[in-house]
Amino acid sequence: MISLLAAALLTAQPACAPVRGSEALWNEDLRFIAVGEMHGTAEAPAAFADLVCLALEKGPVTAVLEYPAPMQATFDAFMAEPDADAARVLLLAYPHGPFRYHDGRGSEAMLAMFQRFRALHQAGADLKLLASVPDSPRVEGFTQSHDELDRAQLWSAAARAAPERRMMIFVGSVHAGKARRVGSRIGLPAAAHFRPEEVLSLYVAADGGEAWNCRDECGPNPVTPLGLGDRRGVVIAPEADGTFDGYLAVGPATASPPVSRQD
Repeated sequence: MISLLAAALLTAQPACAPVRGSEALWNEDLRFIAVGEMHGTAEAPAAFADLVCLALEKGPVTAVLEYPAPMQATFDAFMAEPDADAARVLLLAYPHGPFRYHDGRGSEAMLAMFQRFRALHQAGADLKLLASVPDSPRVEGFTQSHDELDRAQLWSAAARAAPERRMMIFVGSVHAGKARRVGSRIGLPAAAHFRPEEVLSLYVAADGGEAWNCRDECGPNPVTPLGLGDRRGVVIAPEADGTFDGYLAVGPATASPPVSRQD
């Protein structure tokens, strides 16, 4: 039986939206659940927030996010701030993060995801955020930076420091794969540095639509449909090359623009 306090906290937390197929994620042997997205859609951050909410029903969670590691103090202050407007100001005030220099990670949808995480934490959920993009400069004589290895080290250090916590990872798809793609210049993706049995990696699959990102120009750009139709939810279907274990299907994608700023 859960304690009266735990029952009260669960009652106080906002209700989780169901995600079809998500029961496949809660295997006790899975320490890392990695969701690889294309930045700049409204649907991907919302779907990831739904999964985090469901994971919190199973136990404590660390949400690993693709933001500069020096933002950690800002993350901590944001989560602790009881006022939503003040929390927003704290997050957007960080001078060098994606909310200043937009690549899709500074979108309205991402901000909404952060605010949802803060609300869950304020309601009593055992949720922490981890800023997980290290400073990995390229060293002369090396053909690549060791950014992926350094990312994996950050994830690993957090997991080892709190082994009771489920690690829910939300990053660009290139970092969430479990195998090196042919022709990739980054070496092994961050998620591939762990035993494959401990990681379940999902590719965010949209049924066409648009994402706000920077290609030839910054703005809404078309998203290639992957043939899953408008179904939504977790689909376990390993790719032939073993890069992902399945998909987080979100239906048609909607471009989410950068956060409007007053400064």
